[in-house]
Order: sequence, then C-alpha cells, then structure tokens
Amino acid sequence: MSRTPLLFGLPALCFALITWQVVTGGPLVSLDERLSGSLVHPSRFSELLADLGSVQVAVPVLALALLLVAQRNHATGLDRWWLPPAAAAVLMALVPAVIVPLKELVSRPGPPVMGPGTGFYPSGHTATAVVAYGAATLLLLPLLRTAGARGALLCVCAALNAGVAFGLVRRGYHWPLDVVASWCLCAVLLSCLWLLVSRSTRRSSARTPSLRTGPS
Repeated sequence: MSRTPLLFGLPALCFALITWQVVTGGPLVSLDERLSGSLVHPSRFSELLADLGSVQVAVPVLALALLLVAQRNHATGLDRWWLPPAAAAVLMALVPAVIVPLKELVSRPGPPVMGPGTGFYPSGHTATAVVAYGAATLLLLPLLRTAGARGALLCVCAALNAGVAFGLVRRGYHWPLDVVASWCLCAVLLSCLWLLVSRSTRRSSARTPSLRTGPS
C-alpha cells in the first residue's frame, strides 16, 4: 500500500502541471516548441514508427494478448480467469473517452507541419500505444517463468512506446509535451489495472482449497 500514492500521485501531478502550462502558455510551452523545432524531420521511417501507436496496429496486439491470457488462465483453473483480460479491454475502451474530451477542452494547435487545427493535446496515438502494449505486458508477465523472459518483454514494451514517441515528434505529428502528458495520464490508468489484477490474483490464491480434507 505504501507504493500506491507514488503510482497515482506522481504521474497525476506531472500531468496536471503540464496541462496547466499548456493551457496558460507557460515557460514549458516555449521550451517545448523550441525543442520540437530542433527535432522535427519528417521521414517515412518516423511515420512508420508513429503508426505503431495507431488503433489498427496496437489494439489487435492487445486483443491477441488478452486471448492468450484468457485461454491460459481458464486452462489452469484460475478463479475469475476472465477478470484481468476484461479489465484490460475496458481500459483500452476508456482511452478515447478520456483523451477526446481533453483534446477538445485544451484545444492546443499542432506543430507547424500539421497546418491549422487544434486538438493535439494530449497525444491519442501515445495513449493508445501505452495502454495497449502496457496492458498486454502486465497481463503476460505472470505467464513467463524466467526473469530473462520477463525482462525481454519489458524491453519490447519500452522499445515500442519509445519508438511511437520518437516517430510522433520526429514526424511533427505532436509536440513533445503532448507525448509526455499522455505517458503520465496512462501511467495512472495502467496503475489502476495493475492494482486490480494483483488484488484479484491474491484473492484467488487465498481461496485456493487445501489438499487437506476433513476437520482440522
């Protein structure tokens, strides 16, 4: 329980701070725009990296992971085997319900290469990637038996999200703060999923019947 405030509080605070700066046009926004100007260099490679955060790519990856986890949990007789995949699916469905109103509320213009228009804060592609790949990783980790395999999965997840972030900024689809804000917001969402799944697993383990029969 001592880690709960850190899981929720720190990323939520960072998201609130960044949002305040974007809305008020604070010093972070000026720094953000200068940084973007030095990083933007559109290319086909950066576009492909950004596409890893699209619904068409990230959501099927999550769906495949959820199917695998559901089958494995059911086959092993895990109590409430459906809960972790269902929770991850609901979380993925909540992403547009959270991101779209924020885009409308903040109405931040995009980088110059995107032309006129608003609704770039926070980054929807970043949120989709973080929740899809992050949720898949959280649910698959308990199925891996070795520390090496778990470490490799974490590295793949980190690489995918880093690639999406780099592609979005490099291509000029988003300002860097758009991406960082989505990271902070989705860290809170994934923390909710992690707490739900871990608590469900502990309750299921506690109800596992003993091999001993008869009165104690």
